[in-house]
Amino acid sequence: MLNTLSRLLDDAGITLPEHQKAQLVAYVDMLNKWNKAYNLTSVRDPNEMLVRHIMDSIVVEPHLKGSCFIDVGTGPGLPGIPLAIVRPESHFTLLDSLGKRVRFLRQVQHELKLDNIAPVQSRVEAFPAEPPFDGVISRAFASLSDMVNWCHHLPGEQGRFYALKGQRPDDEISALSEGFAVEEIVRLSVPRLDGERHLVILKANRT
Repeated sequence: MLNTLSRLLDDAGITLPEHQKAQLVAYVDMLNKWNKAYNLTSVRDPNEMLVRHIMDSIVVEPHLKGSCFIDVGTGPGLPGIPLAIVRPESHFTLLDSLGKRVRFLRQVQHELKLDNIAPVQSRVEAFPAEPPFDGVISRAFASLSDMVNWCHHLPGEQGRFYALKGQRPDDEISALSEGFAVEEIVRLSVPRLDGERHLVILKANRT
């Protein structure tokens, strides 16, 4: 699996140190093992996890600004854990309301010795942002409006929302309230992944 990951990284033009590659593979091993008992992801094949979970997450990293992030609706740690591995100087709060997912995240934190993540079991509307975050990341929300409505209290004054999407969500962008503006739309290139991937970066309009 390490060789497969190395080829994917080469195809994406991403260079990582060997210990980070080993951590990413160890995470996939854990996810595959736990998934058989706890049904954490619909993806069953570890090699497919490398594409749809690992690569699909880490291609976002160059576009993040700041050092303190929250991954809302992280599920089994996506995209938060891969991002935390490749961005060790930043801190990631991993928020999910389901206990089995958070137990898995804590086990990953323990086994991979990730001291830059904080798994938290909470609903997003009940979670206080103290201090506020530089970035709110998610691939869990059905729409951009849902994301900013549920997470509006989380980013700081210069904070951003980072929404991972498939096709360019023009209808969702049109439906955004005037309180939020699109800063950038990035078309992401994920090797061996069928379909389009986009990162939509939003900011609040502060008067």
